[in-house]
Amino acid sequence: MAAARSGLLVPRLLLPLVVVCILCSLSTPGAAQKTKEVLMSEKVQQLMEWTVRRSVIRLNGDKFRRYVKAPPRNYSVVIMFTALEPQRQCGVCKHANEEFQILANSWRYSGSYSSRLYFAMVDFDEGSDVFQQLNMNSAPTFMHFPAKGRPKRADTFDLQRNGIMAEQLAKWISDRSEVTIRVFRPPNYSGAVALMLLMSLVGGLLFLRRNNLDFLYNKTGWAVAALCVVFAMTSGQMWNHIRGPPYAHKNPQTGQVAYIHGSSQAQFVAETHIVILLNVAITLGVVLLHDSAAPDGDIGKRKILCLVGLGLVVFFFSFLLSIFRSKYHGYPYSFLIK
Repeated sequence: MAAARSGLLVPRLLLPLVVVCILCSLSTPGAAQKTKEVLMSEKVQQLMEWTVRRSVIRLNGDKFRRYVKAPPRNYSVVIMFTALEPQRQCGVCKHANEEFQILANSWRYSGSYSSRLYFAMVDFDEGSDVFQQLNMNSAPTFMHFPAKGRPKRADTFDLQRNGIMAEQLAKWISDRSEVTIRVFRPPNYSGAVALMLLMSLVGGLLFLRRNNLDFLYNKTGWAVAALCVVFAMTSGQMWNHIRGPPYAHKNPQTGQVAYIHGSSQAQFVAETHIVILLNVAITLGVVLLHDSAAPDGDIGKRKILCLVGLGLVVFFFSFLLSIFRSKYHGYPYSFLIK
């Protein structure tokens, strides 16, 4: 009887030992590595499924922490932090979203597409906790989250300096992740249609006035057309077309709107319009001064033209010089307006 009891006690004593052995085998580095690979595979599979449906993945706070912040991760993620809801009144966010969609689609449908890189978006109304976690108080903002380590300073795209064009974003991504993206823009026929309408209008005008083409020799008309081209090119309109800057900047803390950029490396669209108007006013003043110097005409009218022209040139040139001083810090000269 004692022998039988001792035979039953042996398996009972071995049971805890067997359990400990099983737990130890599960906690070995090989098992942990296998679990890590399984988790990473599940993440990649889920991200690939989302990318098939939409090139830019929409993330909330939970998805951001799970698929972007939490390890393991063997892929990079480029995220646009934005505020697209109408009540946020972020005009530049819409344009930035369009360029970001073009970039993501170019990567999604390229021959080099792989699971190394994903494009995502966090809207403020869907992930305000993410904005607070990253101490972010402006939108849109583009950030690159590398496969290993934390984002560095260069992983935040310099929006004010580089603009929001898809080509500039692709160059920045290539520098940060060594993934080259060739941007493919959808065909835009608006420019061709506008050119055809303009040519049709000009051709129709020439046909209707085919018996009297003296207006082609009108010096004033050609001068006005040339000045319009000069104003557009010297004010930075071409820079705006290439870089795509915002119209103005609203400080989220003070609520003040800035129409003049504080750096010489960038400018707002509103700043371009202001410079055009100042140049037009200065040019008009010079024209009035020229007309006042004509030898014939009423002397009283010539004095008025001279005073008005001189006032326009002096005041608006002083205004233009003050804008130049605000952008090029340290410029020593000013006139009337500081």
